[in-house]
Amino acid sequence: MSKIISFKRPDGQNVNGYLAEPAQGASAAGIVVIQEWWGLNDQIKGVADKLAAAGYRALVPDLYRGQVALEANEAEHLMNDLDFGDAAGQDVRGAVQHLKATGSAKVGVTGFCMGGALTLLTAVNVPEADACVVWYGYPPLEYVDASRIKVPLLAHWATEDQAFPIAKVDELEKMLNDAKVDFEFHRYDARHAFANETADSKKLAFLKYDPKAAELAWGRTMAFLEQHLG
Repeated sequence: MSKIISFKRPDGQNVNGYLAEPAQGASAAGIVVIQEWWGLNDQIKGVADKLAAAGYRALVPDLYRGQVALEANEAEHLMNDLDFGDAAGQDVRGAVQHLKATGSAKVGVTGFCMGGALTLLTAVNVPEADACVVWYGYPPLEYVDASRIKVPLLAHWATEDQAFPIAKVDELEKMLNDAKVDFEFHRYDARHAFANETADSKKLAFLKYDPKAAELAWGRTMAFLEQHLG
């Protein structure tokens, strides 16, 4: 079952989100799903539905407040207008808190592309999160205070990623190692958005769906979530 709900941020403001509920209902573990730069579109709702089918309560906060991009220039404009600190510290944190307040004992966070960058910021800034899964996205590394990451972290990276170059992933890995973070990185011989089944329809050279890499990454993700969220 899925529906649009409203939940409160820590500062008291209301945010809408797409909630997909599993068969076992509100007692299931929760996952906050963070959109790509396109917005709260059908593809990211499908990710939430997939997680609900696997037994999780999945909530996608509407970071763009109802706006959805179809073209890359629109998506870039919306992403550039987004306050990342506010999105992670208020929208995402509020979503985690909402799932916990309504029945989920444990709540993870996962995000793709822009949402991957926000997931890393969430690992730093949202103490209520119990686990984080990053898909091919990172913020400017000076915003990642690795010493504050206390949750287990899984991340999937594309070695041919033009949007988020793999060299920076190596830097991030060193930062996390130095801070003794509990993390697991996987690199795939793929391009950006390799797990997005609609990537090829965007007709952008730097995006490419790779079903084999996606299947492998999802298998690892489900095992990680089962281990840390139950």
